[in-house]
Amino acid sequence: MRILTLFCKIDDFFLAFEAFLASRSLQDDKPIETRGRPRSLHDSEVMTIIIAFHQSGYRTFKHFYEKHVCVYWCAEFPNLVSYSRFVQLKKEVLQLLVIFLDVHKGECSGTSFVDATRLRVCDNKRISAHRVFAEYAGRSKTSMGWFFGFKLHLIINEKGELLGIQLTPGNTDDRKPLPDLVVGLHGSLYGDKGYISKDMRETLQQQGINLIYKVRKNMKPEPLSASDEVWLRKRMIIESVIKELKTQTQLEHSRHRSFVNFQVNVVSALIAYQLSENKPSVNLRKLQEINNLPMLFNS
Repeated sequence: MRILTLFCKIDDFFLAFEAFLASRSLQDDKPIETRGRPRSLHDSEVMTIIIAFHQSGYRTFKHFYEKHVCVYWCAEFPNLVSYSRFVQLKKEVLQLLVIFLDVHKGECSGTSFVDATRLRVCDNKRISAHRVFAEYAGRSKTSMGWFFGFKLHLIINEKGELLGIQLTPGNTDDRKPLPDLVVGLHGSLYGDKGYISKDMRETLQQQGINLIYKVRKNMKPEPLSASDEVWLRKRMIIESVIKELKTQTQLEHSRHRSFVNFQVNVVSALIAYQLSENKPSVNLRKLQEINNLPMLFNS
């Protein structure tokens, strides 16, 4: 996405957000007194630069800011600040980034996919000496081995659009965030064997969600409809989304020195993915022709 297009999208969000706040704020004729020099960069500019980093292909934000933004985008951002000052400004836009991501979530069509991925914050050899995330992260084991960090839980639709996001310590069970993640969704939710739970299925049914998963080899097979079997085979789409997030954006790295900036990095990476035009998706027309399911995609 071009930088001008990205900035216009964020600026439109700010205009709507500020109008929303003004309509629900008390009128005060007294001017607000501020200390120090006024800020030279607007929050919309800060957000634009942060999100553009994840679309740029640069591996480190410092290199991107000093070698690209300050060199090629001086005309677009005439009031640029030093890198150390910009790092401070990043912390102030976390809440705005979260709201922006929530506004740009996809629409639920009745078919959703759920999965979780690890976000390591340090090498395993440095776990005992790590201090930045000692109070927030957790140690756990996946199919790829042990790690120290967080888990990112995602729910997407068949178009690859994000529907639900939650960040938890690495030692959190994949099933625990599900009741909060599915709020506002409906229809069928497809997951892997890590979501097997009769109690969780009953809990989600009360929220209007039908949790569907493949059982293990030592378990009694459950009857599935033809459409559910087809969608379970297409559950790999969410793994493609996770791969896209980790290869095309800097979602995961071990250079964080602040928990707030870590959250800013994760949210802005998700926004950069959500705004991308080419997302992994299921070709519904082709899937319908191959499986000869005329009533499957009427919605």
